[in-house]
Amino acid sequence: MKGINARVLAGLIIALLFMFMACNQTSEQQRVPDPKEIRKTFEESNKILLEAEKQEILDFISRYGWDMQESGTGLWYKIYHEGSGAYAQSGALAIIHYKIHLLTGDLVYSSETDGAREFKIGRGGVELGLEEGILLMREGDKARFIMPSHLAHGVPGDGVKIPARATIVYDVELVELK
Repeated sequence: MKGINARVLAGLIIALLFMFMACNQTSEQQRVPDPKEIRKTFEESNKILLEAEKQEILDFISRYGWDMQESGTGLWYKIYHEGSGAYAQSGALAIIHYKIHLLTGDLVYSSETDGAREFKIGRGGVELGLEEGILLMREGDKARFIMPSHLAHGVPGDGVKIPARATIVYDVELVELK
């Protein structure tokens, strides 16, 4: 909950900064904000949001007692069952079984109801975090990925079940590589 409040606070700070810039007038002319100022404000706001999201993820991992590693991009992962097949490589067709949850615990998508998912590794069309995570796996592996929003569905969410700026938790089995 603390992380959500930090996100709300960061959003309010951004809104107030823009309102201040819009309302601040010099003489009778409205001051045009310097693009460098705007960029700096966005960078600072994004940094605050990323830190808040990372803290939410750390709290989540701690709450469940999971032993996970963080990649350089911010993907958290744990391969909890090792298969014996070939390692995933870019260009291969991956077939996965999966469950996708929000940090609230809500199940949003599952191969049990939506069917197995197939995609060409490295060709896009799936979350960046899934692409990265699958490349750590081999056929038969089961893993858990926690994807911050920038590796999942970003600012807009998916427009269906995953809300804006949502961190998602993937439980995935790499069933087959072709």
